Amino acid sequence: MERVAIVGSGLIGRSWAMLFAAAGYKVRIYDIEPKQITDALSNIRSQLEHLEEIGLMRGHLTKEQQFQAIEGTNDLKYCIKGAIYIQENVPEILELKRSVHQKIDAIMDPTAILTSSASTIVPSDLCSHLKNRNRFIVAHPTNPPFYAPLVELGPSPWADPDLLPQTTALMKKIGQSPVTVKKEILGYVLNRIQYALLRECFSLIREDVVSVQDLDKVMSDGLGRRYAFIGPFETAYLNAGPNGSGYKRDSIKSCSF
Repeated sequence: MERVAIVGSGLIGRSWAMLFAAAGYKVRIYDIEPKQITDALSNIRSQLEHLEEIGLMRGHLTKEQQFQAIEGTNDLKYCIKGAIYIQENVPEILELKRSVHQKIDAIMDPTAILTSSASTIVPSDLCSHLKNRNRFIVAHPTNPPFYAPLVELGPSPWADPDLLPQTTALMKKIGQSPVTVKKEILGYVLNRIQYALLRECFSLIREDVVSVQDLDKVMSDGLGRRYAFIGPFETAYLNAGPNGSGYKRDSIKSCSF
């Protein structure tokens, strides 16, 4: 069984560990604090038990088989050794991430994939100092990854040609839904859309157009339900008449108020 390494055992790291274990991979999850690992493994077991109770287990393995596939460690070298895929999940602090990547870089197999769960920092800032920067790609998940499948993939400017296809295939194999971020941009795609929405929400509250409770209802009972099934462009197309008649690519220009 192939092995993956998860660096950082918080909510994101735990979800990644569960995803790979459900898909049949051996997982080593690392954290600098022993208690963090103990708490992470306990939480993972509890989640698996709950998922089994409600009939929502992923993959074909039992909860016990999945749990046994996940091993905790406080030894970074042991975590990384033999891993085909490494997912870093430390806090969104540039120098911290660069420091962790440098340590991993000295240990990893040169053919392994090194990824970061970074949500705002661009790949070139994260890996410019690495020997294996050609194997670096950001895999920004939707939080929490186990329950929300979208993953934004942003390869470094130095990435090998096979890196993006390999990572895309791996994400699909573990049940995720990967999209490609074609150029470096702060915040990636999901966060930029999310914060554009929040800006307008704050504006509507500030102008006393709607209450906070009713604005949340607009999302939970309206747009949220629609966008859970189809995106904004598919929605616009379907709203434009039979077979999308009347829909124009530049119709976005009419969206300013």
